[in-house]
Amino acid sequence: MTGSFAALAPVIPTPHIEYGQLSPMLLVFGAAIVGVLVEAFAPRSLRRSLHLALTLGSLAGAFVLTIVIATSSTLFAGGSAGHIAAMGAVAVDRPTLFIQGTILVLAFISVLLIAESSHDVSAFAAQAAAVPGSPEEREGLLAGISHTEVYPLTLFAIGGMLLFPASNDLLTMFVALEVLSLPLYLLSGLARRRRLLSQEAAMKYFLLGAFSSAFFLFGIAMLYGFSGSVKLGAIAAAASGNTASSVLLYAGIALIGVGLLFKIGAVPFQSWKPDVYQGSPTPVTALMASCTLVSAFGALLRVFYVAFGQLTWDWRPAMWAVAIVTMLGGAIIAITQTDVKRLLAYSSIAQAGYILTGVIAATTAGLSSSMFYLAAYGIATIGAFAIVTLIRDPGGEAGHLSSWAGLGKRSPLVAGTFAFFLIAFAGIPLTSGFSSKFAVFQAAAASGGLPLVIIGVISSAIIAFPYVRVIVLMFFSEPAPDGPIVVRPSAYTSLAVGVGVLATLVLGFIPEPLLRLAHDAAAQLFVR
Repeated sequence: MTGSFAALAPVIPTPHIEYGQLSPMLLVFGAAIVGVLVEAFAPRSLRRSLHLALTLGSLAGAFVLTIVIATSSTLFAGGSAGHIAAMGAVAVDRPTLFIQGTILVLAFISVLLIAESSHDVSAFAAQAAAVPGSPEEREGLLAGISHTEVYPLTLFAIGGMLLFPASNDLLTMFVALEVLSLPLYLLSGLARRRRLLSQEAAMKYFLLGAFSSAFFLFGIAMLYGFSGSVKLGAIAAAASGNTASSVLLYAGIALIGVGLLFKIGAVPFQSWKPDVYQGSPTPVTALMASCTLVSAFGALLRVFYVAFGQLTWDWRPAMWAVAIVTMLGGAIIAITQTDVKRLLAYSSIAQAGYILTGVIAATTAGLSSSMFYLAAYGIATIGAFAIVTLIRDPGGEAGHLSSWAGLGKRSPLVAGTFAFFLIAFAGIPLTSGFSSKFAVFQAAAASGGLPLVIIGVISSAIIAFPYVRVIVLMFFSEPAPDGPIVVRPSAYTSLAVGVGVLATLVLGFIPEPLLRLAHDAAAQLFVR
């Protein structure tokens, strides 16, 4: 009797998981789980040191594994563009590895800022004690994050960021979206000295993020109804040969696009970005402005190049409109900002529009230039936010631009470094900003997007005004007698700023090596 029941039972095949190809993500997720155990069982006095070693070590190890996979002779043997791992759920190809490597480098630098900010006994304590005022006012100079659980939350978010652009089916992509988003909602509310503003930012981010996830999920349902599958390759095959259910197809493209455009902060889905950037702890803002943007654009590129690659004439007009309003909207509204973090938020919105011009090209050059732009902009952004963490007043970080008046006279090195990052954002030659803008605009013009390039140049000229205004304010205004102090950066912040300056200079003078690496990666996008 038992044998007959066993004969009728279906045989479930064992899943085939390529652990070696997934090792960078598995290492980060594994370190995040260990971080939770450290938070639960390790003595409080040892937690920060253990978390820091675990977080930085896992990110460095994951980056090494990414390089090993990218240079693997077996994965890319015989001219193969890549491989589909984990039962078809994850694509391991050179664009994925390039984006993952970029995320890991940016995440490593961001964690250096988080490490300094999360230290209860800050390196700035001696300076704070020397500043006149009450103990409460002096404590404001030690603005930061006082929670060690920030480390496992950061690792979970980074793990989701690594999986998001590598997803080969929409359900895996949705899971990755939630894995990266949920920790960020919590991290946004951890500012120590501005709890109300920080928690308000976290709530806005959560509510609007939930709406965008719902749009993304509805888009998955529409595309499944159209193609009978959630795999990107199956959707592409159905779209190229089936026109009977075009309503479901176009509805799915639109809804998926809403979910992805929200994550990059494109207009008209950008309303969360200024509030969240302003209210979040600045190191967390640096993580979001760099790593999350890279991951979201990586997912956007994979979906629109793989699943909708045969439909470029259908989605490009809508993407044109989004890119135009994003470039102009971010640049124009940036002029009115009086808070430095909100200014950088609207700058990020405009930068997303410039990257979209590369996406719209729908060519290998468009893909490679977009990836180069993401790497160059991400590292300069972390450097800029690292400078923001150094300007303090009794209320915490001095965000209002009036506090930056005369900074060039009080601390010329800090002001000059921040001015250099602003010049790079404006796209001035001999900086990475110019090289990256030139690359995406060239790819867009070559694919017939010359009007888009002209609008991009106009937007760049507009957004240069608020950058120049800040530079003039820092170097040509008198500092207030009771103005904020510039704290001495620790080794962590100094390293983050130094790497940002060096990379921005090198990618401005000699961008060819990274551009060539991005082009070689883009030429091997794996489509199945």
